[in-house]
Amino acid sequence: MPDRTVVTQNPTSTEGDRLERLDISLVILPLASPISDAKVSTGRQKPLTEVAFLFVEAETAQGHQGLGFSYSKRAGGPGLFAHACEIAPNLIGEDPNDIGRLWTKLVWAGASVGRSGLATQAIAAFDNCLWDCKAKRAGLSLGKLLGVHRDSVACYNTSGGFLSTPIEVLLDNIDRSLEAGIGGIKIKVGQPDWRVDLKRLEAVQKRLDGRAALMVDANQQWDRPTALRMGRAMELFGLTWIEEPLDAYDAEGHAALAAALDTPIASGEMLTSAAEHLELIKLNAVDIIQPDAPRVGGISQFLRVATFADQKGLGLAPHFAMEIHLHLAATYPREPWVEHFDWLDPLFNERQEIKGGRMILSKRPGLGVTLSEKCRAWTRARDSFAR
Repeated sequence: MPDRTVVTQNPTSTEGDRLERLDISLVILPLASPISDAKVSTGRQKPLTEVAFLFVEAETAQGHQGLGFSYSKRAGGPGLFAHACEIAPNLIGEDPNDIGRLWTKLVWAGASVGRSGLATQAIAAFDNCLWDCKAKRAGLSLGKLLGVHRDSVACYNTSGGFLSTPIEVLLDNIDRSLEAGIGGIKIKVGQPDWRVDLKRLEAVQKRLDGRAALMVDANQQWDRPTALRMGRAMELFGLTWIEEPLDAYDAEGHAALAAALDTPIASGEMLTSAAEHLELIKLNAVDIIQPDAPRVGGISQFLRVATFADQKGLGLAPHFAMEIHLHLAATYPREPWVEHFDWLDPLFNERQEIKGGRMILSKRPGLGVTLSEKCRAWTRARDSFAR
């Protein structure tokens, strides 16, 4: 599609750099095999077969470049792309360094569709892109630009432990993960028969034999009484956390559960605004907060959540998108976790280094990733905006 020329009027200032061009693309990443969690077993959702990505690539008048992305599972990809194309012209001619002001400008450009959900997830791709550009301008990794507390982050693996994975394969996946240097293993729970969950958990704990941390994720499967019963039954496993035991928006239920159990409660990945995370934090609903930068509105909003969480003394374990979250977790004052997912590997030319149970912060500028030829080939839609 040819470039859309954007006429800019009255830019904020007449000095400094300017955004000259934005390229927006919708990419559909096929998964190697269908993925199922508790929401599939109850019929709420179908198995996951692909993930939609919204990429934003920026170029400035001074020749600086940025790359950012957001994503959607099962549905929403075309919607993200459409909204991104609607609001993109608002950035042309603007100073890319004014990230906070530009986030607000994009929110108000689409104010009638709200400040959460699809709207903020579309904005996230722009926000992440601007942060990548700013770090590259400084010649620093994003983590170093923001200010890290550590050069590596403890990492755990989820992609090998879905409910659709037979127990024999799950155990083999654990062995491969540990051999690759992974420091924690998370498996999905929430089977219709709770005894199956406990049987799988026993087998996993036996295979781990204390070599790595163990977490479980119920994907919002349980009601309050079931979550309490299952939480008590799982206390003896010494879990690092129980994730999303209840509906993601049931902050009061999570608070009651967190107060009743010794095992830490983790949640937050499905929330799509800083305000929604603040509700969890204010109510003492979680011990470990799990914001997702692409979902919550980008790096700018993630940092707001992290500040709230640190003030409450919470743990941090960002959801998915390790290419972004490694940098952000490294800046958290308290020792965090980062989630290892190899699903996104085909999209990028670079790989994250893992050693001794930890993911190593890249020294490459910005996010430290570039788009692969496969990623370009999976592009379903593309639009460009230029001054």
